Amino acid sequence: MPELNFTIEGAEAVPYAASPLLHLKTKITCAGSRKDIQNVLLQCQIQIEPARRHYLAGEKDNLRDLFGAPARWSQTLHPILWANSQLVVPPFHGEISTNVPLPCTFDFNIASTKYFHGLENGEIPICILFSGTIFYVEGDGSLQVAKIPWTQEVNYRLPVSVWKEMMDMYYPNTAWLCLQRDLFDQLHRYKIDRGIPTWDQALENLLVDAEEAATRKIGT
Repeated sequence: MPELNFTIEGAEAVPYAASPLLHLKTKITCAGSRKDIQNVLLQCQIQIEPARRHYLAGEKDNLRDLFGAPARWSQTLHPILWANSQLVVPPFHGEISTNVPLPCTFDFNIASTKYFHGLENGEIPICILFSGTIFYVEGDGSLQVAKIPWTQEVNYRLPVSVWKEMMDMYYPNTAWLCLQRDLFDQLHRYKIDRGIPTWDQALENLLVDAEEAATRKIGT
């Protein structure tokens, strides 16, 4: 039975996809027998392991919404599921390089987005767990099937700059915010009643009004 080993050799943003997408450049090696692999139905689970890196003071402040106060991080810095991905690896003998697609989102209701956005620089520690089915040919020409054990996993440190460059590629100088329908209706009415041309300006006006109200309250 073939034994597959996996190595992550890098990551890059994929331009012009339907939504933000990273490719994990993955090398697959068939150890020992070096059988002819017909194809592999490969399944990958990608997890973020936030406890495996150091955080700057600004990053700790940015991540309070996700992990709470830094004093509690020994209890709250648990692994975060980023994505599940699957692909069909084509026939190979010995080794092959392929790309594991890693879909991304800029939705700030998603824990992974909050985490990435809170980081200033450095690397993102991730763990990729591999599973799936191997179709291979034995020496007598018969087609065989084997499972990839769940023990197959690889640690990789994804540069924060790769994620930021990807989001700048898809959403230049833009962020997405999801609102409840009734709150959106109120904001929409506020914008219309005051003849405000853009959503950015409507939110900016509300922030200025709130800051002025807080200043008046302190002065009384």
